[in-house]
Amino acid sequence: MRWRVASGIAFTLAVFAAGYWSGSKSPVYAQSPRVFELRVYHTYEGKLDGLLARFRDHTIEIFNRHGMTSIGYWVPTDEPLKSKTLFYILAFPSRENAAKSWAEFNADPEWKKVAAESQANGKLVEKVDSVFLEPADFSPIK
Repeated sequence: MRWRVASGIAFTLAVFAAGYWSGSKSPVYAQSPRVFELRVYHTYEGKLDGLLARFRDHTIEIFNRHGMTSIGYWVPTDEPLKSKTLFYILAFPSRENAAKSWAEFNADPEWKKVAAESQANGKLVEKVDSVFLEPADFSPIK
């Protein structure tokens, strides 16, 4: 199972990098480095659609209010991950800012309400993997 997560993370990073390089003939460098958080949500059987709806209809808007910049969201194309996994990447000005944003997000009354409502028929997410990344010195995205 660990190799599936590792290969999924590698796939997501490859897609992430390809998307940034394909849209421009020359890389664009930001003024200051950011940190990125790659998150992988492993849902319970049959719960991915509910999780995707929660993100689409509520979560991303709440992320925005708390300074969490969405870079992208992906679902795998092949089973067994296809029907029960969500990959996404957020950007933050710093690791400290990420901790602050997550604390504010988790305390947000709207988030608490949305989370409770979306789990009325059982939890959606079985496990979350989170990895913080910083761009390499030669990376076009900072």
